[in-house]
Amino acid sequence: MKKQSEKTAEKFDYKTIKTFGDACKKENVDPEKLPDTSMIPEEFSKPIKAAYKLYIIFKAINNGCRPDWGNSNQYKYFPWYYMLSSGFGFDDSGCYFTDTDTFVGSRLCTDTSEKALYIAKQFEQEYKEFLLYSE
Repeated sequence: MKKQSEKTAEKFDYKTIKTFGDACKKENVDPEKLPDTSMIPEEFSKPIKAAYKLYIIFKAINNGCRPDWGNSNQYKYFPWYYMLSSGFGFDDSGCYFTDTDTFVGSRLCTDTSEKALYIAKQFEQEYKEFLLYSE
């Protein structure tokens, strides 16, 4: 028999989260209240705010599902980008479950490759702001 949280997760369509605003609405977060970065160098403001946005987006799309980092049998998926000579490009989603290496923040992963692929494509701009230097 499935737990109540699993039943709820099945009914939620993560593809309804198309924007940061959608994620904020689902998580009851004010999209206008971004982290205060006034006390740090300006060059770090954009990636900090982008990371915050990605945390909210992942939380909304994961719909209560949290990775169990003590369970090496539980797959965890995340978008994987490559820097190309022509710019930033999405390549695939990645999965790590038996190694102790960390490539992304532990909050920036999902329980399915489909969700990771969706986030990679739908929220590419947020990832660019988080990962790349920009003017």
